Amino acid sequence: MSRLTAIVTGASEGLGKSLALELASRQIDLVLVSLPASGLPELANYIRKNHEVEVTIFEADLTVTESYSTLFALLKSESITAHILVNNAGLGNWAWFEDMSIGFYKKQIELNTIAPVLLTHLFLAQVDDERRAYLLNVGSLAGRFVVPKKQVYGATKSFISYFTRCLQLEMDRANISISLLSPGGINTKPELLVMNHNLTGIAKATITEPDRVAYEAIHGMFLGKKEIIPGGVNKLMVVLNAILPGFIKDMIIRSKLRPVVKM
Repeated sequence: MSRLTAIVTGASEGLGKSLALELASRQIDLVLVSLPASGLPELANYIRKNHEVEVTIFEADLTVTESYSTLFALLKSESITAHILVNNAGLGNWAWFEDMSIGFYKKQIELNTIAPVLLTHLFLAQVDDERRAYLLNVGSLAGRFVVPKKQVYGATKSFISYFTRCLQLEMDRANISISLLSPGGINTKPELLVMNHNLTGIAKATITEPDRVAYEAIHGMFLGKKEIIPGGVNKLMVVLNAILPGFIKDMIIRSKLRPVVKM
């Protein structure tokens, strides 16, 4: 039987890069998607050399609607069937709502919600029903918790959670495994590494390295887990979030974020 092929969006850096490397280490061929001039050719060459898998690259802005159909037309022209889709591409931020532009929020909503929905639709249309397929949507614990300065980002991740759970029910009898990855903070960029280094207590304990998140994500995906929450502290936070009254959670958030919350 031929090897599996995985599409990974936002693959050139951070978690996407770690997910691509984890898949390649399992001898899975790759279709890597990311913005132009983001280092995708260099990453593809590295993976080919070190893991001896087939790597196809697609440089595009996923907020441009035509990109989705162009990607799958490319795969069809090269006789590539994708068995795995990892919807990882996303745009985050840490800012007061009024401090970001309308253009930024439009791009964030399009990339974080519209792109994974449309890519999933096209992906499902080309899968081989005789071979098990896998869908991994990258959400975030920010979609569960009310966190100041992450209002739109958190809302988009709540959308991904709802979307994924609905698909899991709709396609329960189909030959596909659908998983939601819900990580806490990840050290994906130098600026995040600096910010996360200054955290203390439970907030610091929720931070996970991208390589570890990638391993748990792909391992959990192949196990057929409905939701994958990397890190013991993050799992505990989810349990507490389900049982604590809302006013207590608000008090905790305000006390921990007092230096940045507008009182």
